[in-house]
Amino acid sequence: MREISTAVLGVTEGNGHPFSFSAIVNGYDDHGMAAAGWAGIHDYLRRRDRSEFGLPPLRITHAWTQDQALTAQLCAACRIPHAVADLATLPRAVEAVIIARDDHERHWELARPFLEAGLPVFLDKPLSLDATDVRRFRPYLEAGKLMTGSGLRFARELDEPRAELAAYGRLALVRGAVVLDWERYGVHMVEAILGLLPARPVAVTAHRCDHASVAIELDDGCLALVDALGAVPKSFRIDLFGSGRNSTHEVADNFSMFRRMLWHFARMVESGEPPIPPERTLDVVRVLIAGRMSRHERRRVTIDELGI
Repeated sequence: MREISTAVLGVTEGNGHPFSFSAIVNGYDDHGMAAAGWAGIHDYLRRRDRSEFGLPPLRITHAWTQDQALTAQLCAACRIPHAVADLATLPRAVEAVIIARDDHERHWELARPFLEAGLPVFLDKPLSLDATDVRRFRPYLEAGKLMTGSGLRFARELDEPRAELAAYGRLALVRGAVVLDWERYGVHMVEAILGLLPARPVAVTAHRCDHASVAIELDDGCLALVDALGAVPKSFRIDLFGSGRNSTHEVADNFSMFRRMLWHFARMVESGEPPIPPERTLDVVRVLIAGRMSRHERRRVTIDELGI
């Protein structure tokens, strides 16, 4: 099988996705990963069997970060042969791109040269919270040239409710609780919940409290409640309450969710088909934008009023 040369771009503070994503695709060097300083990532990588690494036809062949020393660490840790100093050279050097940065304010700027060159792009969550940029991204989502999202859409711990959703009967409430902030971490819960349910969001209301607490009204009458709790002990928890069944799911297997997500990206690169229906991806972004608006304006925000 011919390898598809792929570039990885990163890094943002506190986000080790360039290391975890690249290791899943390429495998990793134990000493190099230890030296990179991402102990949590190194720990869960060491627990996996060798058979779980590699996602043909993708191969990470090039890496760029804003710091050449950091790029060298990434290449050493994840067996990436080419450290790139000049980002402008990349669209001509590779066939696909993984932008593993979660600073959504820069996403259009970073992705645009690759998308306009016709390369398939994976873009770390969240896509953007700027409506103008979301409109710019939309044609690429629809054309199967852009995938974006949180790995929690593919979490192994949610396999049971995904497969047995009918057994829950009428869902009254789905609740997600996560660490840190709404924009960068609330997206994990929004993506997981909307990826699990067939219903779509119609309105969002932020609660008045010290942390970000957002109620999402769904078109089947179910309420989704997402709490981004700030600096608390690690939590990625989802609760489902239905007329036939209740369940609680603590999501902790980062490797499996990332590998599944990247598998879907690899299939998009091969087929040119969107791995997630574009409107479902846009629903996540709409909820994030509406949630921020509701928190700032202290009112109920409908999805339709966003115009995206």
